Amino acid sequence: MPQTPPGPLRTDEQPTRPMPMAPPADTPPDPPGPRWTSLARPVLLPVAVAVAIGAIFIGVYLSAFHAPVARDLPVAVVGGAAQTATVREELAGSPSGTFEVRAAPDTGSARAAVETGEVFAAYVPGERSARLLFAGAHGPAVSTLVTDEFGDVARAGGLTLTTTDVVPASAQDTRGLAVFYTTFGLVLAGYLFGIMSWQLAPGLSPGRRLVGLAAFGGAGGLAVASVVGAFGALPAPFAGVAALVGLVALAVGASTMLLVRALGVLGSSAAAVLFMTIGNATSGGSLPAEFLPGWLEPFSRLLPVGVGVRAVNGLAYFDGDGVATGVVVLALWAAAGVGGLLLVERSRARRTAARTG
Repeated sequence: MPQTPPGPLRTDEQPTRPMPMAPPADTPPDPPGPRWTSLARPVLLPVAVAVAIGAIFIGVYLSAFHAPVARDLPVAVVGGAAQTATVREELAGSPSGTFEVRAAPDTGSARAAVETGEVFAAYVPGERSARLLFAGAHGPAVSTLVTDEFGDVARAGGLTLTTTDVVPASAQDTRGLAVFYTTFGLVLAGYLFGIMSWQLAPGLSPGRRLVGLAAFGGAGGLAVASVVGAFGALPAPFAGVAALVGLVALAVGASTMLLVRALGVLGSSAAAVLFMTIGNATSGGSLPAEFLPGWLEPFSRLLPVGVGVRAVNGLAYFDGDGVATGVVVLALWAAAGVGGLLLVERSRARRTAARTG
């Protein structure tokens, strides 16, 4: 019987596809579950960063405050070289290097040195009694230290000690923390602003982003000065407080923006360590920088927190001590943050243009 030749393939019929070849027997199968590299960034990196920040926080704060001892705390002694040497010898019983003893020619110059923050206290010995001039605005830790130590010096010389607080802290600031909170409030706000600026508006142009930074600094300074003035806790002019803390806000905000833009999530962590941990610990808000260990003390003169605290404290109590230096250092931080941010944006724009062009 003749066979009918096959007709054309209908559209509803599909050709039979060859079965895929099985892998060779010696090829191991892919391991089940996610690969190690897929775990590293989303799972392990946050763990490592968070643990590192916690360890740094604990290490810095324990170094600064577990057993604080003053180093080279400047004090004045009224009298000649012999009198100064005697007091220096009497103070030798305190921990090594606690005081830096200076000679003052008379009581007036010694008092002026205390009032301007040049020295923390001045000892004025007499025939039967002695006077200690100190500045309570430096905080209770300093007041207790100098009155105790110079009380021992007076007793060793058979003298009765009379203490005089020539620069007392505000009566509305019984714990001496108003300067720290006035400054640190905008350090925290500047850190948050620098992060939120990218989170809420990642595509914002650099020009508008800098307008927002300027508005934050101005509004923050005015707000903090208003709150502090309402409490009456800081005897400083409104405009001066607003300008100084506004500069602190600009310095921290601009620097945080740069770090986040350049390093991403790691940049926010770096800003937290720099400003919130090291900056807070070395600010001098609770203890002057002279109480910090040697490796931490330089940060108080370099980071915006410590520079701002000294400037605000000088504005309020010590005849402007530290204000000029604070303005310069804070302005440099702000300029470096803005300039670095503009350079990063320009570099990225060039790379983008090169890829698309």
